[in-house]
Amino acid sequence: MNRFSPVLVPLFLLLLLAPLAAQAETLTDQTIRSFISSLEALQGMEDEYDDLTDDLAPEEDDGEALDMSRLFSSSVEQMEGHDLYNELEAVVKQHGFSDAEQWGRTGDRIFQAWSAIEMGEQSGQMNQEMAKAMEEINNNPHMSEAQKQQMRDMMGGAMSAMETASNAPEADKRALRPHLDALRSATNANTTD
Repeated sequence: MNRFSPVLVPLFLLLLLAPLAAQAETLTDQTIRSFISSLEALQGMEDEYDDLTDDLAPEEDDGEALDMSRLFSSSVEQMEGHDLYNELEAVVKQHGFSDAEQWGRTGDRIFQAWSAIEMGEQSGQMNQEMAKAMEEINNNPHMSEAQKQQMRDMMGGAMSAMETASNAPEADKRALRPHLDALRSATNANTTD
């Protein structure tokens, strides 16, 4: 009878259960508050991040839609190797995150849940408007087929973003609801000129 090494069995079980543990982890009030506080702390570094955004911007628009489900984590990945990455990581660690990557993943989940909440109330109307816009594009005699395809691709990206947001876990949406005003306040300061 073959027996597994006593070391391999726990390792095997850990590997099998790791995805379940990651899925089971819910957003807590403290995690959400910490994330919002970190956003507020990062607002003071806005000008530096604007310069970095200009440095990281592609020279040409490759036509790919921005992956809204990874808005924060992809930004963190792009920052790696830049001086501001260390500053970002220092700020997020002060707010209880283990590193910038964990902060980015948390931000992705928070913004996906927020989008789902915001769009949930308007999803029927938004779907009707999207369908109407798509019909107008297809029937527009003043647009070339290439222009129509470009518009269809843009609409497809918007529809994909809506679908991604609607897939936010119910537990994340429930956890986020009490913090919506604080989140709006923290992000509003970043969007007003």
